[in-house]
Amino acid sequence: MAETVDRFVRNFIGGEFIDPAESSCYDNFDPATGAALGRVHAADTELVDRAVVAAREAVSTWSQTPVAERVALLRRAADRIEERFDEFVAAEVGDTGKPVTQARALDVRRAPQNFRSFADIVAAAGQESFITDTVDGRRALNYVVRKPLGVVAVIVPWNLPLLLLTWKVAPALACGNAVVVKPSEETPSTAALLAEVLSEVGLPAGVFNVVHGRGDVGEFLTRHPGIAGVTFTGSTATGSRVMSAVSPRVRPVSFELGGKNAAIVFDDADLDDTLNGLTRSIFTNTGQVCLCTERVYVQRGVFDDIADGLTKRALELTLGHPTDKVTTTGPLISQAHREKVLRYFELAQNSGAEVLVGGGIPEMSGELNGGFWIEPTLWTGLANDDAVVREEIFGPVAALIPFDDEQEAVSLANDTDYGLAASVWTNDLRRGHRVAQAMNVGMSWVNTWYLRDLRSPFGGMNLSGIGREGGASSLHFYTDPTNVCVQL
Repeated sequence: MAETVDRFVRNFIGGEFIDPAESSCYDNFDPATGAALGRVHAADTELVDRAVVAAREAVSTWSQTPVAERVALLRRAADRIEERFDEFVAAEVGDTGKPVTQARALDVRRAPQNFRSFADIVAAAGQESFITDTVDGRRALNYVVRKPLGVVAVIVPWNLPLLLLTWKVAPALACGNAVVVKPSEETPSTAALLAEVLSEVGLPAGVFNVVHGRGDVGEFLTRHPGIAGVTFTGSTATGSRVMSAVSPRVRPVSFELGGKNAAIVFDDADLDDTLNGLTRSIFTNTGQVCLCTERVYVQRGVFDDIADGLTKRALELTLGHPTDKVTTTGPLISQAHREKVLRYFELAQNSGAEVLVGGGIPEMSGELNGGFWIEPTLWTGLANDDAVVREEIFGPVAALIPFDDEQEAVSLANDTDYGLAASVWTNDLRRGHRVAQAMNVGMSWVNTWYLRDLRSPFGGMNLSGIGREGGASSLHFYTDPTNVCVQL
């Protein structure tokens, strides 16, 4: 894939790509082979400041651009992404190592959907208004005017880099904000491609900016006094540092952080549907999705059936070159992340876990031998207070734990510091509604996983985040309301 990625992935500031000095660059690696794809230009404090200044200069005009013009540009961007679809797929696969079938069906396909969805939402948005009769006999009209925040820092992770980037950028731009984007250092390429697309469709210079680099660049950005808000998806630990960075200036934040998501399987659930759903929720993107399931609570009467069925499906997964259409499972993102996951494999063993499948590094042939591969892994014999069950691993792993009744299942599932997502598997519709509502999470599925209307609110509770995005929730985050009161 290296030939599809520029030798330099450059910062994009004020409508222009900035030519780097070689000393400021670092290697970008292909997770499937471990080979270098190219070089990435790391920003410094001066470039971050230039990006914020460019955004602040541009937002004064962009925020006054009529909504109809802003959303028309978003729709043109969606069209252009589709025209350059294969380029985005190649960049996404090269950076992440995910199977090309997933990149085509999910990651890149969602990007134009995000632009069109938020174009529709913003175009249709109205304003709140109230006629008030006061106790002293006066009448007043109150109405709300929503104004863009200004310059928004957009920080996105490496697991779904284009999907989450467009999920945040589309509503921010539609609402009249300018953005400075900080992609993960692991996955910079699609952000650079998106900068090209937005320039091609006529987005004014400075409205969209990209600065690359590691955590220090994100810290420079979030501490910058010119930033009016921060939207961040990533680890809980990093989210805490971002919150500390913005707290002196009391800037609004939207955080979608880590998860240790539970699935509850009752003994009346459809076996095949449940196994198919759990296979997706545990192993999609090699478990590197914030919504993936790492805890599976199974009613005792069907525990063996679920354990055997999931083991069989795990063994049927195909680890291979990401561009091969038969590949179902790619590598982990980096060697460092694989070392983290392997430490949890050791912890599970020390806790007395029984390994149903996996538990190590697979043997890969040829150039794939240098990649960051890990075996899809399932455990039994663990308890809810074991570190492997309590801490987010972010790999293709799950612990299977039995339960006897509904009350116990709900108690076990909610016994966590996180609160992002859960799934409930049952043919009892009343119980499905009841248990889904009892989950202390931001997203609760019944007999499905990873299915959502883009107009619905998305986010987590507790260590899984603050705030919601999606639909009207995004409009509320990316704007500030002013109430106007006129006596009648």
